[in-house]
Amino acid sequence: MSKYALRLPNSLFEHAKHLAAKENTSLNQLFITAIAEKLAVLDTEDFLLMRGKSASKKAYLEALNRVKNSKPIPGDEIE
Repeated sequence: MSKYALRLPNSLFEHAKHLAAKENTSLNQLFITAIAEKLAVLDTEDFLLMRGKSASKKAYLEALNRVKNSKPIPGDEIE
């Protein structure tokens, strides 16, 4: 496991301490979880952008046309 000295503004540190206490976890675990979540978001964004580059409007419309014409599930209606 690696170590890294993190410099935080006092206000951010105090907020993190409050949240860690509220979640009954350590600051270390809070920071690890927050970093992991952010990395997952960035990786997902990259993945979706990469997949989007190979998207085809024609294939999208063909797939959409294969969907049975039915009423939306209650709550999914367009207002």
